[in-house]
Amino acid sequence: MSQYEPNPCSVLLIDDEPFAEDIISHGLKGCAAHTLRYANRAELAVELAREVAATVVLVDLRMPGVDGFEVTRRLRAERDTENVPVILLSSEEDPDIKAMAFAAGANDYLVKWPDPRELVARVRYHSDAFGARRQRDAAFVSLRLSQEQLAASQSALYQAQKMEAIGQLTGGVAHDFNNVLQIIGGNLQLLKLVGNLNDAGRTRVDMALSGVERGAKLSSHLLAFARRQPLQAVVTHPGHLLREMDDMMRRLLGPNASVVTDIADGLGSALVDPNQLNNVLLNLAINARDAMGGSGTLTIRAANVEPDTPVPATLAPGRYIAIEVLDTGKGMPPDVLERAFEPFFTTKPLGQGTGLGLSMAYGFVKQSGGDIVLASEIGRGTSVRIFLPRVDAEPVRQRNSAAAPLQGGAETILVVEDEDAVRDTTCGILSALGYRVLQAADAAAALAIIDDGQAIDLVFTDVIMPGPVSSLQLGEAVRAKLPRAQVLYTSGYAEGVLTHEGKLDAAVDLLQKPYHPDALSARIRHLLRRGRQG
Repeated sequence: MSQYEPNPCSVLLIDDEPFAEDIISHGLKGCAAHTLRYANRAELAVELAREVAATVVLVDLRMPGVDGFEVTRRLRAERDTENVPVILLSSEEDPDIKAMAFAAGANDYLVKWPDPRELVARVRYHSDAFGARRQRDAAFVSLRLSQEQLAASQSALYQAQKMEAIGQLTGGVAHDFNNVLQIIGGNLQLLKLVGNLNDAGRTRVDMALSGVERGAKLSSHLLAFARRQPLQAVVTHPGHLLREMDDMMRRLLGPNASVVTDIADGLGSALVDPNQLNNVLLNLAINARDAMGGSGTLTIRAANVEPDTPVPATLAPGRYIAIEVLDTGKGMPPDVLERAFEPFFTTKPLGQGTGLGLSMAYGFVKQSGGDIVLASEIGRGTSVRIFLPRVDAEPVRQRNSAAAPLQGGAETILVVEDEDAVRDTTCGILSALGYRVLQAADAAAALAIIDDGQAIDLVFTDVIMPGPVSSLQLGEAVRAKLPRAQVLYTSGYAEGVLTHEGKLDAAVDLLQKPYHPDALSARIRHLLRRGRQG
């Protein structure tokens, strides 16, 4: 047998005759779960209805001053009481009076004094109907909110999928592009080393090499967006980095713009690649300068974010560092804001921007485990907020290494590379530097050379190659069979074989393609010295 649990019923009675309270109170004895509040001042009706959260208002029709018609109108005029049921009480049974009551907004009309059963039935009916209406309205509000949240989630998912697809495409293109640049740049450098060029020829080669460097920067930006750029992540204090960049920022913006730097006391550290973070902040400052047209104010803020502070939905609550770059430029309209992180998307005139600054920042921050939030308003400016996970470790002091001149040696180097043109060029450069060079087209062939007993001082190997043996397995075999030999990896982008979430293990030595002979020779000499010392 089911039991009916009546809803709470809050009755407000307005009548200038005090005995009305006794009559109504007696009549409502059969009404379960009800409360009754009586007042003889009609002008307080709205205030009291709010106070008792009335679900039904009983009001006398004929009262001095404010009558029942006026009480009904006042209740209907207020947003929070406009739907509260009103039952007019009157000694008149005139149809015209009843019609006027309903026209004023009354829900019901009772002739004094009604039978208690009728009173209870009508009060309970109107109270329950009011409760059902409120539940329906709350359900509609909840449904509308859910629909808005669903639409926002779908939009965010679409944006994430679009950015991921663009990232995969650009990352793949950049990887192949790096191999092409390595072939071109390597042969040009080899030509400079052994080609006996005259001054005019050397000038032409240098011009071509500058084009290779531009292509390498473009590829680097694409890889950053695609989150495939190897990050040399170390514990870094962003506050120190921002202070070191302050003078550069001021020179970059020019004399008519001002720079405000606000670094919170006790700012924590983050595990990031400091060079990439520097590049990101520099690109954001350049965007701000262009948006402000040479004047205005660039504000850079950095502060800790605690676990109880709201963060972007893509991040779990936790401890972060927030870096904000805020300008007073012209701002971006919504359609531009929506596409701002896409690579090659730019609103700058032709030749004044690549459209890769924000996309590079997006990829770097995501790869570093954080998030980036862009907000803009036409005529007010743009804000870029970067959230990076905070760590408790002490910052690592960075050493400034001067560029080393091209150096060679007489050691034996095994070059492992599946791209014939890249392998041939690299072997040519190393041979020109005096090294004894062995070569293999894959890791299995390299293992055969090692097993043959060849004396090898360093293995220079590509990361991704065809065949049954991976570069990682090759590295392990070198350490086991040739413990004094060094291993230097090279790759067009951050492979999952050597990286975790795009971050290199501290023990891994990686030279990113396309590499310059100077960089290659310096890394080889460094590793060979380390091998002799170890």
